[in-house]
Amino acid sequence: MERPALRRRRDGVAIGLTVWGVLVFAFLFLPILVMLVYSFNTGRLLATWQGFGFDAYANAWANPVIRASVVTSLEAAVGAAVVSTLLGTLGGLALARAARRAPWVLWATLLLTITLFTPEIVDAISMLPWFVSLGTDLGIGVFSNGMVRLVVSHAVLSVAVVTFIVRARMQGMDESLEEAAADLYAPPLKRFWQITLPVASPAIWAGALMSFTLSLDNTIVSSFVQVPGATPWPVYIFSALRVGLRPEIAAVSAVMFVLTLVALAVVALVLRKSGASTEDMAKTLASA
Repeated sequence: MERPALRRRRDGVAIGLTVWGVLVFAFLFLPILVMLVYSFNTGRLLATWQGFGFDAYANAWANPVIRASVVTSLEAAVGAAVVSTLLGTLGGLALARAARRAPWVLWATLLLTITLFTPEIVDAISMLPWFVSLGTDLGIGVFSNGMVRLVVSHAVLSVAVVTFIVRARMQGMDESLEEAAADLYAPPLKRFWQITLPVASPAIWAGALMSFTLSLDNTIVSSFVQVPGATPWPVYIFSALRVGLRPEIAAVSAVMFVLTLVALAVVALVLRKSGASTEDMAKTLASA
Protein backbone atom coordinates (compact mmCIF):
# COMPACT_ATOMS: atom_id res chain seq x y z
CA MET A 1 0.00 0.00 0.00
CA GLU A 2 1.31 3.44 -0.94
CA ARG A 3 2.36 5.61 1.96
CA PRO A 4 0.41 8.89 2.50
CA ALA A 5 3.59 11.01 2.44
CA LEU A 6 4.62 9.59 -0.95
CA ARG A 7 1.11 10.10 -2.30
CA ARG A 8 1.04 13.73 -1.15
CA ARG A 9 4.44 14.28 -2.74
CA ARG A 10 3.23 12.89 -6.07
CA ASP A 11 0.08 15.01 -5.88
CA GLY A 12 2.20 18.09 -5.21
CA VAL A 13 4.43 17.34 -8.22
CA ALA A 14 1.37 16.84 -10.44
CA ILE A 15 -0.15 20.13 -9.29
CA GLY A 16 3.16 21.94 -9.84
CA LEU A 17 3.51 20.56 -13.37
CA THR A 18 -0.08 21.52 -14.16
CA VAL A 19 0.47 25.08 -12.97
CA TRP A 20 3.72 25.30 -14.91
CA GLY A 21 1.99 24.05 -18.06
CA VAL A 22 -0.74 26.67 -17.69
CA LEU A 23 1.89 29.40 -17.27
CA VAL A 24 3.76 28.23 -20.38
CA PHE A 25 0.59 28.28 -22.49
CA ALA A 26 -0.31 31.71 -21.10
CA PHE A 27 3.16 32.98 -21.99
CA LEU A 28 2.78 31.66 -25.54
CA PHE A 29 -0.78 32.65 -26.34
CA LEU A 30 -1.58 35.74 -24.25
CA PRO A 31 0.18 38.10 -26.74
CA ILE A 32 -1.91 36.62 -29.55
CA LEU A 33 -5.05 37.04 -27.46
CA VAL A 34 -4.17 40.68 -26.79
CA MET A 35 -3.69 41.24 -30.52
CA LEU A 36 -7.07 39.68 -31.28
CA VAL A 37 -8.78 41.85 -28.66
CA TYR A 38 -7.14 45.06 -29.85
CA SER A 39 -8.10 44.31 -33.44
CA PHE A 40 -11.60 45.45 -32.38
CA ASN A 41 -10.29 48.75 -31.01
CA THR A 42 -12.03 51.79 -32.48
CA GLY A 43 -9.23 54.18 -31.48
CA ARG A 44 -6.75 55.78 -33.84
CA LEU A 45 -3.73 54.09 -32.26
CA LEU A 46 -3.40 50.41 -31.45
CA ALA A 47 -2.27 50.89 -27.85
CA THR A 48 -5.08 53.35 -27.00
CA TRP A 49 -8.33 51.54 -26.34
CA GLN A 50 -11.41 53.66 -27.03
CA GLY A 51 -14.16 51.17 -27.63
CA PHE A 52 -15.28 47.93 -29.27
CA GLY A 53 -16.14 47.82 -32.95
CA PHE A 54 -15.27 46.56 -36.41
CA ASP A 55 -13.88 49.85 -37.68
CA ALA A 56 -10.33 48.47 -37.95
CA TYR A 57 -11.46 45.63 -40.22
CA ALA A 58 -13.51 47.98 -42.39
CA ASN A 59 -10.68 50.51 -42.64
CA ALA A 60 -8.17 47.78 -43.49
CA TRP A 61 -10.42 46.46 -46.25
CA ALA A 62 -10.89 49.96 -47.63
CA ASN A 63 -7.15 50.67 -47.68
CA PRO A 64 -5.75 49.64 -51.10
CA VAL A 65 -2.14 49.64 -49.83
CA ILE A 66 -2.98 47.16 -47.06
CA ARG A 67 -4.97 44.97 -49.44
CA ALA A 68 -2.12 44.94 -51.94
CA SER A 69 0.46 43.99 -49.29
CA VAL A 70 -1.71 41.15 -47.96
CA VAL A 71 -2.34 39.80 -51.47
CA THR A 72 1.39 40.02 -52.21
CA SER A 73 2.20 38.03 -49.06
CA LEU A 74 -0.37 35.34 -49.83
CA GLU A 75 0.74 35.00 -53.46
CA ALA A 76 4.38 34.80 -52.46
CA ALA A 77 3.59 32.25 -49.72
CA VAL A 78 1.65 30.01 -52.10
CA GLY A 79 4.34 30.26 -54.78
CA ALA A 80 7.15 29.56 -52.31
CA ALA A 81 5.22 26.61 -50.86
CA VAL A 82 4.72 25.08 -54.32
CA VAL A 83 8.35 25.51 -55.39
CA SER A 84 9.91 24.39 -52.12
CA THR A 85 7.51 21.43 -51.80
CA LEU A 86 8.34 20.17 -55.29
CA LEU A 87 12.09 20.52 -54.83
CA GLY A 88 12.06 19.37 -51.20
CA THR A 89 9.98 16.28 -51.96
CA LEU A 90 12.36 15.18 -54.69
CA GLY A 91 15.34 15.92 -52.46
CA GLY A 92 13.86 14.04 -49.52
CA LEU A 93 13.09 10.99 -51.65
CA ALA A 94 16.60 11.04 -53.12
CA LEU A 95 18.26 11.27 -49.70
CA ALA A 96 16.03 8.57 -48.22
CA ARG A 97 16.73 6.08 -51.00
CA ALA A 98 20.41 6.77 -51.49
CA ALA A 99 23.03 4.70 -49.79
CA ARG A 100 23.98 6.25 -46.48
CA ARG A 101 27.69 6.15 -47.32
CA ALA A 102 27.31 7.81 -50.71
CA PRO A 103 29.60 10.87 -50.71
CA TRP A 104 27.00 13.19 -52.22
CA VAL A 105 24.50 12.41 -49.44
CA LEU A 106 26.81 13.84 -46.80
CA TRP A 107 27.55 16.96 -48.81
CA ALA A 108 23.91 17.53 -49.75
CA THR A 109 22.82 17.15 -46.13
CA LEU A 110 25.56 19.53 -45.01
CA LEU A 111 24.61 22.18 -47.56
CA LEU A 112 20.92 21.95 -46.66
CA THR A 113 21.75 22.19 -42.97
CA ILE A 114 23.81 25.32 -43.61
CA THR A 115 20.78 27.00 -45.20
CA LEU A 116 18.82 26.31 -42.01
CA PHE A 117 21.37 27.87 -39.67
CA THR A 118 22.58 30.77 -41.80
CA PRO A 119 21.30 34.08 -40.36
CA GLU A 120 18.61 35.60 -42.55
CA ILE A 121 20.49 38.88 -42.78
CA VAL A 122 23.33 36.99 -44.49
CA ASP A 123 20.85 35.39 -46.91
CA ALA A 124 19.31 38.78 -47.64
CA ILE A 125 22.65 40.50 -48.32
CA SER A 126 23.74 37.67 -50.63
CA MET A 127 20.44 37.43 -52.55
CA LEU A 128 20.05 41.11 -53.34
CA PRO A 129 23.18 41.50 -55.54
CA TRP A 130 22.42 38.11 -57.10
CA PHE A 131 18.97 39.28 -58.23
CA VAL A 132 20.38 42.59 -59.39
CA SER A 133 23.08 40.85 -61.43
CA LEU A 134 20.63 38.45 -63.04
CA GLY A 135 18.03 41.09 -63.77
CA THR A 136 20.22 44.01 -64.80
CA ASP A 137 23.67 42.81 -65.81
CA LEU A 138 22.58 39.59 -67.55
CA GLY A 139 19.31 41.01 -68.80
CA ILE A 140 17.08 38.24 -67.37
CA GLY A 141 14.02 40.40 -66.85
CA VAL A 142 12.06 37.88 -64.80
CA PHE A 143 14.42 38.43 -61.86
CA SER A 144 13.52 42.10 -61.83
CA ASN A 145 9.94 41.14 -60.99
CA GLY A 146 9.18 41.64 -57.30
CA MET A 147 6.95 38.58 -56.96
CA VAL A 148 9.53 36.32 -58.59
CA ARG A 149 12.16 37.60 -56.19
CA LEU A 150 9.96 36.91 -53.18
CA VAL A 151 8.99 33.40 -54.33
CA VAL A 152 12.55 32.38 -55.15
CA SER A 153 14.10 33.80 -51.98
CA HIS A 154 11.42 32.33 -49.70
CA ALA A 155 11.60 28.96 -51.43
CA VAL A 156 15.38 28.85 -50.99
CA LEU A 157 14.90 29.20 -47.24
CA SER A 158 12.21 26.48 -47.10
CA VAL A 159 13.57 23.73 -49.35
CA ALA A 160 15.76 22.28 -46.60
CA VAL A 161 12.82 22.09 -44.19
CA VAL A 162 10.66 20.15 -46.66
CA THR A 163 13.57 17.91 -47.64
CA PHE A 164 14.31 16.82 -44.08
CA ILE A 165 10.62 16.27 -43.27
CA VAL A 166 10.08 14.07 -46.34
CA ARG A 167 13.35 12.25 -45.74
CA ALA A 168 12.37 11.42 -42.15
CA ARG A 169 9.04 10.09 -43.36
CA MET A 170 10.42 7.98 -46.20
CA GLN A 171 13.24 6.42 -44.19
CA GLY A 172 10.62 4.38 -42.33
CA MET A 173 8.95 3.14 -45.50
CA ASP A 174 8.91 -0.59 -46.17
CA GLU A 175 10.77 -1.01 -49.47
CA SER A 176 9.12 -4.39 -50.02
CA LEU A 177 5.96 -2.55 -51.11
CA GLU A 178 7.67 -1.08 -54.16
CA GLU A 179 9.56 -4.31 -54.79
CA ALA A 180 6.28 -6.24 -54.83
CA ALA A 181 4.79 -3.73 -57.27
CA ALA A 182 7.85 -4.08 -59.49
CA ASP A 183 7.52 -7.87 -59.42
CA LEU A 184 3.95 -7.39 -60.66
CA TYR A 185 5.34 -5.41 -63.63
CA ALA A 186 4.11 -2.01 -62.42
CA PRO A 187 6.03 0.74 -64.25
CA PRO A 188 8.12 3.17 -62.16
CA LEU A 189 5.74 6.09 -62.62
CA LYS A 190 2.75 4.04 -61.51
CA ARG A 191 4.68 2.79 -58.46
CA PHE A 192 5.47 6.37 -57.56
CA TRP A 193 1.88 7.61 -57.84
CA GLN A 194 0.19 4.68 -56.14
CA ILE A 195 2.71 3.70 -53.46
CA THR A 196 5.46 6.24 -52.82
CA LEU A 197 3.40 9.42 -53.03
CA PRO A 198 0.58 8.27 -50.69
CA VAL A 199 3.15 7.22 -48.09
CA ALA A 200 4.98 10.54 -48.34
CA SER A 201 1.83 12.70 -48.52
CA PRO A 202 1.62 13.51 -44.77
CA ALA A 203 5.19 14.82 -44.80
CA ILE A 204 4.58 16.68 -48.07
CA TRP A 205 1.54 18.45 -46.64
CA ALA A 206 3.41 19.29 -43.43
CA GLY A 207 6.33 20.67 -45.44
CA ALA A 208 4.02 22.74 -47.64
CA LEU A 209 2.33 24.19 -44.56
CA MET A 210 5.69 25.04 -43.00
CA SER A 211 6.86 26.71 -46.21
CA PHE A 212 3.65 28.72 -46.38
CA THR A 213 3.92 29.99 -42.81
CA LEU A 214 7.66 30.72 -43.10
CA SER A 215 6.98 32.85 -46.16
CA LEU A 216 4.20 34.80 -44.42
CA ASP A 217 6.54 35.43 -41.51
CA ASN A 218 9.61 36.48 -43.48
CA THR A 219 10.62 40.10 -42.92
CA ILE A 220 14.39 40.46 -43.25
CA VAL A 221 14.88 38.83 -46.65
CA SER A 222 11.65 40.32 -47.98
CA SER A 223 12.71 43.84 -47.03
CA PHE A 224 15.92 43.43 -49.05
CA VAL A 225 14.61 41.75 -52.22
CA GLN A 226 11.20 43.41 -52.57
CA VAL A 227 10.65 46.10 -55.17
CA PRO A 228 8.07 48.93 -55.22
CA GLY A 229 4.66 47.53 -56.07
CA ALA A 230 5.36 44.13 -54.48
CA THR A 231 5.63 44.92 -50.77
CA PRO A 232 4.62 41.98 -48.55
CA TRP A 233 2.67 42.37 -45.34
CA PRO A 234 5.57 41.97 -42.83
CA VAL A 235 7.55 44.70 -44.60
CA TYR A 236 4.50 46.97 -44.53
CA ILE A 237 4.16 46.44 -40.75
CA PHE A 238 7.85 47.16 -40.25
CA SER A 239 7.55 50.45 -42.13
CA ALA A 240 4.38 51.33 -40.18
CA LEU A 241 6.34 51.26 -36.91
CA ARG A 242 7.82 54.65 -37.78
CA VAL A 243 4.45 56.42 -37.61
CA GLY A 244 2.76 54.33 -34.91
CA LEU A 245 0.77 51.13 -35.17
CA ARG A 246 -2.92 51.48 -35.95
CA PRO A 247 -5.72 48.98 -35.16
CA GLU A 248 -5.82 48.02 -38.84
CA ILE A 249 -2.48 46.28 -38.33
CA ALA A 250 -3.94 44.08 -35.59
CA ALA A 251 -7.07 43.42 -37.65
CA VAL A 252 -5.17 42.14 -40.68
CA SER A 253 -2.77 40.20 -38.45
CA ALA A 254 -5.76 38.53 -36.81
CA VAL A 255 -7.07 37.52 -40.23
CA MET A 256 -3.66 36.12 -41.17
CA PHE A 257 -3.60 34.16 -37.91
CA VAL A 258 -7.00 32.67 -38.70
CA LEU A 259 -5.76 31.73 -42.18
CA THR A 260 -2.84 29.88 -40.58
CA LEU A 261 -5.26 27.98 -38.32
CA VAL A 262 -7.36 27.10 -41.37
CA ALA A 263 -4.25 25.78 -43.12
CA LEU A 264 -3.49 23.63 -40.07
CA ALA A 265 -7.05 22.33 -40.06
CA VAL A 266 -6.85 21.44 -43.76
CA VAL A 267 -3.60 19.52 -43.24
CA ALA A 268 -5.11 17.72 -40.22
CA LEU A 269 -8.18 16.80 -42.30
CA VAL A 270 -6.01 15.41 -45.10
CA LEU A 271 -3.99 13.38 -42.62
CA ARG A 272 -7.15 12.10 -41.00
CA LYS A 273 -8.58 10.98 -44.34
CA SER A 274 -5.30 9.25 -45.14
CA GLY A 275 -5.82 7.06 -42.07
CA ALA A 276 -3.29 8.70 -39.77
CA SER A 277 -3.97 8.48 -36.06
CA THR A 278 -4.04 11.49 -33.75
CA GLU A 279 -0.55 10.64 -32.55
CA ASP A 280 0.76 10.37 -36.13
CA MET A 281 -0.86 13.70 -37.02
CA ALA A 282 0.80 15.39 -34.03
CA LYS A 283 4.19 13.90 -34.92
CA THR A 284 3.90 14.99 -38.56
CA LEU A 285 2.86 18.56 -37.72
CA ALA A 286 5.47 18.76 -34.95
CA SER A 287 8.19 17.64 -37.35
CA ALA A 288 7.33 20.67 -39.47
